[in-house]
Amino acid sequence: MREVPAALATHLSGDATTTCHGWRVTRRDGVVLGFTDHDQDLEFAGTVFLAASGFSGSEVETAMGLAASADEVAGGFSSEAIREADLAAGRYDGARVERYLVNWAEPEAYLLLDVRELGEVVRAGGAFTAELRSMAHRLAQPQGRVYNRRCDAAFGDTRCGVDLSAWRGSGTVASVTGTSGLIAGGLAAFAEGFFGLGVLVLDDGRRIDIETHRRLPDGRAELSFWLPFDGVLEAGQGFTVTAGCDKTFSTCRSRFANQLSFRGFPHVPGSDFAYSYAAGEGQHDGGPIFR
Repeated sequence: MREVPAALATHLSGDATTTCHGWRVTRRDGVVLGFTDHDQDLEFAGTVFLAASGFSGSEVETAMGLAASADEVAGGFSSEAIREADLAAGRYDGARVERYLVNWAEPEAYLLLDVRELGEVVRAGGAFTAELRSMAHRLAQPQGRVYNRRCDAAFGDTRCGVDLSAWRGSGTVASVTGTSGLIAGGLAAFAEGFFGLGVLVLDDGRRIDIETHRRLPDGRAELSFWLPFDGVLEAGQGFTVTAGCDKTFSTCRSRFANQLSFRGFPHVPGSDFAYSYAAGEGQHDGGPIFR
C-alpha cells in the first residue's frame, strides 16, 4: 500500500489544495531531466523540475493484476529542455519516467505516484507526444533467441565481434536527392556497395539506415535510405558512416572472415524447405543442406 507523507496528507485533507504534477526523466545515458505542469520551476527529490516546458499528462488508468497500462505526456521542443535531435537520435528510448504529485507551495511535500517507461514517441509540428508504459509491459516482451538461418547479433556488438573501425568512414553532404537520399563527398576510397545496409550518423546525432551505396563517376557516393529522413539535411553537414551486413553465413565468412562468431543457424531448414517437394534434379544423398 502506498504511504502518503504526513505533510502532504494534511494538505490534501484541507479545503483547498495547491498541487501539481512533476515528471523526472532518466535517460539510458544517465542524463536526468525534470518537468512540471506548474507555472514556476520546482525543486524536490534532488531534481529541478522545469516549468514552461509544455509538458502535460493525459488521464491515467490503473487496474489490478499484471496487465500493462499506458498513458501519455505531451510537450514542446526547446533548447533548454528536450531537443528534437535528441529524440530522433533515440536518446530517450526506454527512458525511466517517475511521476510525482507535489504541493507547489511546499515542494518538500511530494509523493511518487508511479514509475513508467518511455514508449512510442510521435513528433509533429514542433511538439511531441510520448507513450508512458507501465513496467508490466516488459512481461510481454519476447525472451530468448530465435532459431533462424540469419544471424541475430547486431553488427559489431560483443556477440558479433567484428571491429567496426575497419568498416567505417566519414564524409560530408554534397547535395540532397529527394527526402530519402543524398550525394556525399569524402567516400571515394570505398568501393560501390561498401556501405549498403549500413548506418549513417550525422554530426548532430541523427541516425539514418542506409539501403544502397552507389559510386558515381566523379568519385562521390550516392546513398539511398530505407525511410525519409527527419528534419533537414544541408550541404556541408558532416557524418560518419558504417558498413552493414545482410546477416547471412556466406557474407559473414567471405566478407568479414567472422564465421566462427556467426550467431545464426544456417543448417536449420527453413519454411521454404518444409513446403518443398523432391525434385528429380535434386541431390538426395543425405548430405548437408548447407555447405
